[in-house]
Parts: sequence; structure tokens; C-alpha cells
Amino acid sequence: MMKMAAIQMCSQANVEQNLSTAKKWIDIAAKKGANYIVLPEYFYYISNNNNERVLLAEDFLNGPIQHFASTMALKYNIWLVAGTVPIKSNEPSKFYNSQLLYSPDGECVDRYDKVHLFAFDNGSESYHESDTMVAGEEIKTFYVEDLSVRPSTCYDLRFSEFYRLTNGYDLINVPAAFTYTTGVAHWEILLRSRAIENQCYLIASAQVGDNSSTLRTFGHSMIIDPWGKVIDCLPEGEGVVYGDLDSSILAEIRTQLPALKNRIFT
Repeated sequence: MMKMAAIQMCSQANVEQNLSTAKKWIDIAAKKGANYIVLPEYFYYISNNNNERVLLAEDFLNGPIQHFASTMALKYNIWLVAGTVPIKSNEPSKFYNSQLLYSPDGECVDRYDKVHLFAFDNGSESYHESDTMVAGEEIKTFYVEDLSVRPSTCYDLRFSEFYRLTNGYDLINVPAAFTYTTGVAHWEILLRSRAIENQCYLIASAQVGDNSSTLRTFGHSMIIDPWGKVIDCLPEGEGVVYGDLDSSILAEIRTQLPALKNRIFT
């Protein structure tokens, strides 16, 4: 049994303020017994100008945002997923949007660089992450004690094959900053589909509200079980959702409906 918590934030263009807010919610979640806590994508900073985030990019394993995450994991004796952290690339004008996993001793034990970079333009809203980001090239599996985890970030959610190239993991991470426009249409159905088809738990930690004058995010952080049931959800406002990962339930569902074993195409 692992007690999970997904933190929902409305990050702004102030790193110090955002980290203080993240600390507050980590403290609340840890004191309620959570030992696996996920922060949302861009928990450290959101502004009107994505180029500003490039200036915050850090060398891997060195920098104030990473130091904050390491300190929180150690202080609260938790596994902490730092939703995304800006990590320097070989291109000075671009960074990796990296999901970092910290162990209870404060060590960064794994890293996933977001593979799919968001692109959207409906005439009134336009987003092109490739303007400031370098895409990752590797699908990863994190290991949290005896549990296996598929890290993914926001836009990855739309690519079912990303989760199917390998399967059998226990949990999917989805830190996100889903826009309100796309979230209303697709967020919950995509999350539940990924949990159902991979017969695993899913934890989604989201941005919410008016992060800037040009970005409104959808919220609805949630935790979903392997049957597709929403265990907990926070539609609006900052806060925390909770849920238990029960390995016996996961095993029972996979035994009763052996869909992963019955796959023809792998």
C-alpha cells in the first residue's frame, strides 16, 4: 500500500512564491500520511512569455529548484515527483522539460524528459513548446521500492502508444498544465482511458485557474484506479487529492480481466 497525493497549483511568474506554495501543500499532504507526492508541470513558474523560463534552466543535479525538491523529499521522508523542472540542453535558447523523481533521502534517482511537445492553435489560443524546449528521446520507467511507474507529462497523455510500448507497470504519473479549452473536452476521458487500457493506477497533478493573462488551466487533478474509477478529484482551486495504491486490487483486476496478457500486438 502506498498513499499518494497530487498537488494542484496556480503557479505564477514568481519562483519564490511558487516554491513557497508548493512547500505548503507538501507539508499538508505529508502530515496526512502521503508518502508519494506529485507536483504539477511548471510548478516553479508560469508567465506570459515562455522565453523567461529558458533563463531559469538549471544544470542537471544543480540549481535552486532542484535543491528545493531534494530538501522537501528529505525533510518529509517522501518520494517526490517534481512535476517538471527546466534542465539545460545543448541549445542555449531551449531547455528540457524534465520530470524528476526524488527518494526519501533527497536523492534524485531518475529523470524523464518530456517527449511530446505541445502544439495548439485555434486562432485565438496558440502554444508551441518546441520554440523553447528540446524533446526527450526516451520512454522511461521509474522504480519506487517494489513499484514500477511510467512517467509522462501533460501532452504525452494523447499518445496511447507511448504507454503501450512496454506495460505491466503499477502507476502512471501525469503532471500537467492542461489548457482550459482542451481540458474541458478531453482531460478526464484521456486519463481514465490510460488507466483502463494499462490496468494501472494513475495520478494526475494539474495547474488550475488563471496562471497568466494568456493561460487558463483546467485543474481537475485526480487519482484513478486500474478499473478507471476516479478515487479523488479537485475540480477547481489549489489543494491536494489523495488515494491509496493497493497492489492487491491491481493484481485482482489483472487476474479477472487479463487484457495485458491477451494483447496480440506488442
